[in-house]
Amino acid sequence: MDSLLKIESLKKYYGKKPNQTKALDGISFQVMPGEFLGIMGSSGSGKSTLLNCIATVIKPDSGTIELQGKEIQALKGAKLAQYRGREIGYLFQNFELLDNLTGRENIMVPLSIHGVSEDESRNRLEKLSSYLEIDNVLDKFPSQMSGGQRQRVAAARALILNPGIILADEPTGALDSRNAKALMEKLLGLNRDDNTTILMVTHDSNAASFCKRILFIQDGRIFHELRRDMERESQQEFYERILKLMAQMGGGSANVL
Repeated sequence: MDSLLKIESLKKYYGKKPNQTKALDGISFQVMPGEFLGIMGSSGSGKSTLLNCIATVIKPDSGTIELQGKEIQALKGAKLAQYRGREIGYLFQNFELLDNLTGRENIMVPLSIHGVSEDESRNRLEKLSSYLEIDNVLDKFPSQMSGGQRQRVAAARALILNPGIILADEPTGALDSRNAKALMEKLLGLNRDDNTTILMVTHDSNAASFCKRILFIQDGRIFHELRRDMERESQQEFYERILKLMAQMGGGSANVL
């Protein structure tokens, strides 16, 4: 099977020598179709820089990023807009909803921009709002929603155009444990039932335990990988392996994540 996303020798440096920061120092990996991949690392390890490069928010200094065989650094104009709008969906830690729009209007913005018909828009909204359990907040403004509701509305917006891959940047970071678990269960369901590909940056070992594979990065490089045995290993057992690895690598999550 060919990879959906391929990162090859990606580098992004900030500043000048001798005080140069190597946010990404030649990182390489692949994401397969239908995979749920987690990226973990300490603050400043390069996690968010990596996602922002994939999202074309940041331009890497060298290396390549290919989605479905297309090198995204070569995209310009309408093709770049198509990539940003239709081929990736971005789920932010702090929701990034428009305060003056209702939940329904926030979700519908991408559909309007990309010219999806009213009937198709209505069908997609109905399906997602039912699955994410946000029917009761579609006509509310973000200020009238709980944190969990805002993040699920944001998830619907990221998913509404059926992108090839979801990029999730600390999606549970602004949620309490109950809402974080509820969101992760919804993302897991989309991955399992709809084969949605998800690449998630997280510092939360509970959230990471929902993944099929985790890459640990430090100083812009991958230094360890964990894979869950989906047939023989429960989520709780995978979670315990994550905690054990963190302890072995430095005495707990504060030093690793």
